[in-house]
Amino acid sequence: MTDLLHVGFGANVVAQRIVAICDPDSAPLKRMVRRARGEGSVIDVTYGRKVKTVIVMDTGHIVLAALQPETIAGRLQRESLTRGPGKIIEGLEIKE
Repeated sequence: MTDLLHVGFGANVVAQRIVAICDPDSAPLKRMVRRARGEGSVIDVTYGRKVKTVIVMDTGHIVLAALQPETIAGRLQRESLTRGPGKIIEGLEIKE
């Protein structure tokens, strides 16, 4: 089963594929986003708003979102708690 995580304005990402949820203000992340834009692997779901979160996916894609990193991480944490009995969450890996 694929768990989708709402990252704002009708956009969702596959929760199991998230590697990192970061603030976009650090120089290394800015370089990462710039390089990904050049490669065509950036998914911008800000709808013209300011980028407040960079989500790194295990596919190599970078998702830019307009919600705060804390908001997205909180949603991910809440969803991991409501996945049902018999599932143990370790980081972002689901083991049954």
